Amino acid sequence: MVLLLSLFITSLLAMIASAGNFLQDFDVTFGDQRVKILEGGKSLTLNLDQYSGSGFKSKNEYLFGRIDMQIKLVPGNSAGTVTTYYLSSEGPTHDEIDFEFLGNSSGNPYTLHTNVFSQGKGDREQQFHLWFDPTKAFHTYSFVWNSQRIIFLVDNIPIRVFNNLESFGIPFPKNQPMRIYSSLWNADDWATQGGRVKTDWTQAPFTASYRNFKANACVAGSSSSSSCGVATTASTNSLTDQQSAWQTQTLDAAGRNRLRWVQHKFMVYNYCSDRKRFPQGVPAECKRSRMLLLSLFITSLLAMTASAGNFFQDFDITFGDQRAKILEGGQFLTLNLDKYSGSGFKSKKEYLFGRIDMQIKLVPGNSAGTVTTYYLSSEGPTHDEIDFEFLGNSSGNPYTLHTNVFSQGKGDREQQFHLWFDPTKAFHTYSFVWNSQRIIFLVDNIPIRVFNNLESFGVPFPKNQPMRVYSSLWNADDWATQGGRVKTDWTQAPFTASYRNFKANACVAGSSSSSCGVATTASTDSTQQGAWQTQTLDAAGRNRLRWVQQKFMVYNYCSDLKRFPQGLPVECKRSRF
Repeated sequence: MVLLLSLFITSLLAMIASAGNFLQDFDVTFGDQRVKILEGGKSLTLNLDQYSGSGFKSKNEYLFGRIDMQIKLVPGNSAGTVTTYYLSSEGPTHDEIDFEFLGNSSGNPYTLHTNVFSQGKGDREQQFHLWFDPTKAFHTYSFVWNSQRIIFLVDNIPIRVFNNLESFGIPFPKNQPMRIYSSLWNADDWATQGGRVKTDWTQAPFTASYRNFKANACVAGSSSSSSCGVATTASTNSLTDQQSAWQTQTLDAAGRNRLRWVQHKFMVYNYCSDRKRFPQGVPAECKRSRMLLLSLFITSLLAMTASAGNFFQDFDITFGDQRAKILEGGQFLTLNLDKYSGSGFKSKKEYLFGRIDMQIKLVPGNSAGTVTTYYLSSEGPTHDEIDFEFLGNSSGNPYTLHTNVFSQGKGDREQQFHLWFDPTKAFHTYSFVWNSQRIIFLVDNIPIRVFNNLESFGVPFPKNQPMRVYSSLWNADDWATQGGRVKTDWTQAPFTASYRNFKANACVAGSSSSSCGVATTASTDSTQQGAWQTQTLDAAGRNRLRWVQQKFMVYNYCSDLKRFPQGLPVECKRSRF
């Protein structure tokens, strides 16, 4: 708790230091005193009453960049109100990139309305409900705009991508500099349930709040190329590659998974699916975007195959003989369990810090009694170990993902989760980030657990013993499923777990320092290779961690007072995450 509070305060100071200033960076466009700039320019509120709304715009115009704004929307009964945050040029052939938040009656969700205009033509609406209450706290809404694509992000999670398809005759915003605009206004003739629910003026004034504006962008009219990709004010982050990452930013496999998750779970309208609106056929970009997405998907599969490790070269079979099968020239491996034996493998190399990724598809169907493990471990009675263990279940019931950390032979630090997807239907990526400050457990690049180095408080941390990568599939029906009450059904044997795309961006024990942070095979991204060495969670990562732990955690040793009647372990008091 002490460490968490310290990190929280530090992160706030960092955000304040690197945020723009509303006094310096914006002008009020309408509403007079309904726009309030507070805390010396660090925060701003817009107000709406029955006489007028209010708004502001940026002093600078931008041509490509990443724009971030933290917004807390109108609480309570916001029906009839619209809060806008968008980029726009001027004139009848203007370009525009839109977030619009359509209010609703109390207890009903906001609708996040997005649109893209190019050369005066819009009609490209996609709408979403959010996976959180946007009135309870500030959330970050971002545009990434470069010459190849526009990415809409919420708390750094992509919700929409609009690609440059000019080669197919589709205009793309790329020539007109745009300002940042925001406003709060009354639109009760259409905004809420098609205009059926009107604004309740007894609730006025309505207030939306803003803070932590950032523009890592090219300022139009600036003679210095150095203005591109540099924050509007001094940043505390020396990693300038992050500042300019927007210039070529696209979605990696994890980003595409998150985009699919949002669009599958939370999209409520997509113009590309509205055949009643377009009886002569949906717009051309809808057809081309699907083709481009398929092309990117195929390319990503080829890229993953090219950059993945090789099971023949990187691993040895530890037990099970022919029950462990290496296939497709070493690109793929399966472990099998029957009534006579399970099977397993281990890495030939030992690692001391790094990022380890493995894609796994778990035993389908009735997996009760089985355990699939994937972990790092050293040897001996005072060994270190970092664990993923997947505890099977009867058909229709979820796997339990069991995690643990051992340091100097001591474990008993269990956290367990149910996953937000079926891990038997497709491959998912399970990762360890292990550096001298912390261990981060990730599922599809979403953090589910952090174990911090708290040696200064007397808590041992794995940092001196090199560890191998291990995995196994075995029978544990004396404890694995519902405390051992459900046994393995051997009529379902053999049970099979599948593996692919192993990567180790890590320090190989006994090798030269140049081996640290370099993938086991060629990688196309040298920046990402070494990121694990100082990796922590930013605000979006902490939000995702909280989401996982609030929604999907089913056991936490730090909450088990019955187990620790003399008091919880020291690390539980020092760090929530």
